[in-house]
Order: sequence, then C-alpha cells, then structure tokens
Amino acid sequence: MQIHFAITDCPLGRILVGATQFGISAVYFGKTDRALQAELRREYPRAELLAARPGRGSAGELRKWVEQIVRHLRGHLTSFDLPADVRATAFQRRVWEELRRIPYGSTRTYAQIAQSIGRPSAVRAVARACATNPVAVVVPCHRVVRRDGSLAGYRWGVARKRALLNRESKAVARASAGVKTRSLRKNR
Repeated sequence: MQIHFAITDCPLGRILVGATQFGISAVYFGKTDRALQAELRREYPRAELLAARPGRGSAGELRKWVEQIVRHLRGHLTSFDLPADVRATAFQRRVWEELRRIPYGSTRTYAQIAQSIGRPSAVRAVARACATNPVAVVVPCHRVVRRDGSLAGYRWGVARKRALLNRESKAVARASAGVKTRSLRKNR
C-alpha cells in the first residue's frame, strides 16, 4: 500500500494528512513533523510512505483534501464529505459512520452513540473506537463527550478536543448571528 502524506500548519499546531488512492487514511495533530511521521509509520508499518510533491500521482487530490481540512479547522467550512480509506473492524466502522452524522457544532455522549448503533451496553467499546480513529476531524470523534458533558480523553489531547469544540460552537454562533442580522434587515 502507498500512502502519500502532507504536513502543514493548522490552528491546532502541525497536521499530517495521509491518503491512499481510495481516500484519506490518516489525519494527525502534533507538534513536530518528525513525531507525525513516526505516528504514521506506527499506524501503517508495511505501507510505503511518500511525502506529497507537486506533479507526483495523487498530490493534487491530497492538496485539495488538506486545504478543506484546514479551512474546516479555521471555521470556514462547516461540512465536508471526504473519502476515508481506513482499516477497521465492523464495530469500529459502525461507530465511525455514526460519528460522521453528528452535526458540526454539536456533541453526543458515548452512551448516545452506543444506543444509536443498537449496542446500548457497548459504551466502553464506543470510547475505544473513538480512541483508535486514525482520521481526526474527517471522523469527528472530538464531538463525543461524557454523559455529564465533560470532555474525556482524546488521542491528540483534551486541549485540542476543547479547542475544536470551541471553534465549532463559535462558528455556529457567528453563522446564526449572520442569519438573524440578514433577516432583521429584510424586515425593515
């Protein structure tokens, strides 16, 4: 398997986006490029890892995906439907598909996710599926919280999870204020 990857700055530090010919297989946050590449190597030890360069194979498509993800992280793009190509058990896939249904700016509890996939007693397994999600933001595991609304662990740190949720809620609030302002102007 070949995974093309790119690393760039984003509002949460450095971000690595990796993709096969079929879709995104990695979205990681980190502090250094070296650490991000090491994480990709750990996740996909047998893959051929290729730094994306202009003119090389899928670099153009990867660049578009990276741009969308960074725009999303900045609050300029509230939804996207990027293809994912990840290894997963049937249970993980069900959880991750359910996570992709959580609206931007909203959260669900681990128990709600377990209930929605028809496995109400699998709360811990849902939490484990969230923890092993290799495509941050594409599968928005940061939108899953504890029953009391507090933040639980996040593969890339609770501070990043908090920052993601805060950015989303602010973007939703700005969008709502903009809609209300336009509506008020029309009524005058």
